[in-house]
Amino acid sequence: MPPTIDIEALGFDAGAHLVVKLALGRVPVGEVLEVRGQGEGWQGPLAAWCRSQGHPVAFEDGGDGRPCARITRGAVQAGRWRGAAATGAIDPGADGAVRAEVDTRWGLAARGATVEAGSPAFAFRLTRREDVWADSAATLYAEAVAAQWNADTAIDWQAPCDLPDEVEDAVVQVMTYMVENENAALVVPARFLGQLHPHFREVQALLAIQVADEARHIDVFTRRIALKGRQPGLSTAGGQASLKTLVDEPDFSTAQFLLAVLGEGTFVSLLNFLHHHAPDSVTRQIARLAARDEARHVAFGMAHLGQHIAQEPALLTRLGNAVEARYEHLAGTSGLNEEVFDALILLAAGSSAPAAIAAGYARVQELLQDMARGREARLAKLGFQGESARRLASLHTRNFM
Repeated sequence: MPPTIDIEALGFDAGAHLVVKLALGRVPVGEVLEVRGQGEGWQGPLAAWCRSQGHPVAFEDGGDGRPCARITRGAVQAGRWRGAAATGAIDPGADGAVRAEVDTRWGLAARGATVEAGSPAFAFRLTRREDVWADSAATLYAEAVAAQWNADTAIDWQAPCDLPDEVEDAVVQVMTYMVENENAALVVPARFLGQLHPHFREVQALLAIQVADEARHIDVFTRRIALKGRQPGLSTAGGQASLKTLVDEPDFSTAQFLLAVLGEGTFVSLLNFLHHHAPDSVTRQIARLAARDEARHVAFGMAHLGQHIAQEPALLTRLGNAVEARYEHLAGTSGLNEEVFDALILLAAGSSAPAAIAAGYARVQELLQDMARGREARLAKLGFQGESARRLASLHTRNFM
């Protein structure tokens, strides 16, 4: 005998549909639920509701002088369709996990939701998994959440910071340079965030927290500039031109390559250099915390590109061409702000004495070599071979980012 419910005198204009709906939820697809009622004319509204929900219904004599409705539970409600993969799935190789390509009509629905037919299409441009995905995105997001820091409490802004004027000016110039580069590092993921289909929610969350990281970096660099009442230093046309090529890059993978793998990877070396050679505790703390965040950004770029290249080996050629094109585009610019270069020498020197300046200059040259080795190693890990990796590493913008 099929399960039976009695809606009694409850009308469909007063909630009877919910009683039927809940009872059907306990019936397997394809099985029958019997419904009885005591009100007047309840069969018509029930039949209309069943049609709207995709459940076949037939009426017969219930044997007690009352009609009985036999509802066969349908697989999917009429006018609705499964819009995405199983909620919570992260492994793209698992059954029902993140789709290889998504439909823009899934819109803003949660992954795994049933999306009603007729929902509007959204203009999300990034709808293919291989164009944006990294298996480690969820893990990196969890790490980023756990590692968030509050600039007011994580940095001791009251620590002694009495520096000679020329050294304080050098710190301010470097921080000014850092702000404009972090502005680019914020704008680029923020721009793609608005183009990314929410089906790829792990990547969406990670890009969002990267934007938050960069906003916090801009805040602390700006606060360090003003710590002793100084105004920001020099921003050059060459530096702006270099960063504009990142902001203008339309392809997600290429932008990740130029910004995260090459630019932010190089910046990790710079931040570690500042942590080691900064003349005051506040600047050292800022550099250490920012470097930790930037390393995660690099990790996502490497993970995404490694997977994308494995699926599409020709991407390596396109990425190499992007480095060449950027180098040619910036060939007429001045490269690294001379004031920044001199400021780094002074910070590494610790004083303006000739012997100290000589040592500072040598340390900055070591920094440049460390940056180049890091870029070459990351390029090799992605699949660029030998001389190709060395050459592309050497062509990276002289502005570091």
